[in-house]
Amino acid sequence: MKKTFINITIAIVDLIVLVCIFYIASLIRANLPLDIAPAFKPIAFKDFFFIIVIVYMLMIYEKIYRFRYDFWQDTLQVIKALFIGYIIALAILSLSKVNLEYSRLFITIYFILALFILPITKRVVKMFLFKSNLANRTKALIVGAKDECDRFRVELQDNWYLGMIDDKDDFESVFIISKGLSLDTLNSLITQYTQQTTEVFVVPFITQINFAHSHILEYSNLRNSAIHIENRLLIKSNIIIKNSFDMMASLCIIPFVSIIHIIIATAIKLDDGGKVFFKQKRLGKDGKVFEVYKYRTMYSNSDELLANYLQQHPNEIEYYNKYHKYINDPRITKVGKILRASSLDELPQILNVVLGDMSLVGPRPYMIEEEALLKEHKEFILKVKPGITGLWQVSGRNNLTFKERNELESWYIKNWSLWFDFVIIIKTIKVVLSKVGAR
Repeated sequence: MKKTFINITIAIVDLIVLVCIFYIASLIRANLPLDIAPAFKPIAFKDFFFIIVIVYMLMIYEKIYRFRYDFWQDTLQVIKALFIGYIIALAILSLSKVNLEYSRLFITIYFILALFILPITKRVVKMFLFKSNLANRTKALIVGAKDECDRFRVELQDNWYLGMIDDKDDFESVFIISKGLSLDTLNSLITQYTQQTTEVFVVPFITQINFAHSHILEYSNLRNSAIHIENRLLIKSNIIIKNSFDMMASLCIIPFVSIIHIIIATAIKLDDGGKVFFKQKRLGKDGKVFEVYKYRTMYSNSDELLANYLQQHPNEIEYYNKYHKYINDPRITKVGKILRASSLDELPQILNVVLGDMSLVGPRPYMIEEEALLKEHKEFILKVKPGITGLWQVSGRNNLTFKERNELESWYIKNWSLWFDFVIIIKTIKVVLSKVGAR
């Protein structure tokens, strides 16, 4: 009942927000200068209400008020509902021959505003409900192998947006972590808990596949189903979409990057008077070697400085063998430390994207001598273009071993989506601004 009450509350708030956006869009459209748009004939709310109903019904269809998604999946469901609603609204107006009575610009403004306002207000409302303890979190039981349950329990505890908390006694939902369970045990648990609650979720033991992108086929005569799995970043249509996004986004970013470049180049020159850029050979798609561009962050006599440092600090050699970086690198300049801490040293790689050697998001560009160390992940990682940023940069970076980094990048390739790229870019911006990640 608690879960239902919270979902109804969020649904009511969303409907109120959709109504408020109508009046905000009306105000914006009415105040647009005549040299930008023609005179606006205000639309009565009662005449526009059917569009709000369409959007709201689509959000219900996307099960936004049925399941507890995390923020990014919740936002994706909202975007899908808004995009389909926008197409349906324009189609209805066109087919009913009343489109001349409606401002298409106004409708476009409405949906653009909704695209930003709805996810933000949903996040604020959930924060208000769950973080302030004005609404109790839904209680969930987690069953399975102890280590896997502990990992899942941490996610429920830390991800307040889900609005769920682990409780063994009075639960509404059950998560069965199937990894480590025998088939008989799994079937027994499913039978047991489906008799107690309608909210039973089975977490697959296969961790390298994001089943949210999979399609389930039903074979009714066999009483079986099959899950369709594909390597998403090796599909030609997906490659075209990703490459097109990379090129368009890079060309839009370049004017802004140019301003930052002037500041960074000046700082590097004032620091030690050396070259601004640094080029290094890296492994690209299909193992092709290319030159990656970065801002120079090391002294010109870096090899000599490192050799002397390692003689005095032999423990750094073991650390490098595990993480492929040093705790305190003596080769880095003063400005270089700032650039690396903020990841701005990789900004010139926008040029690599324009040249077609890299993507905005992808596996890190590995050094040539690291090829043999990729082992079983080599065939996956070197099948795609490396990226300026990637999943490993926003997943702990300095705390990940070389092997863990490879596993993350293989997972990214298998489960790629354009939305996932967008999420990684947003998280990268957060990492850069908070100066978390690189040293």
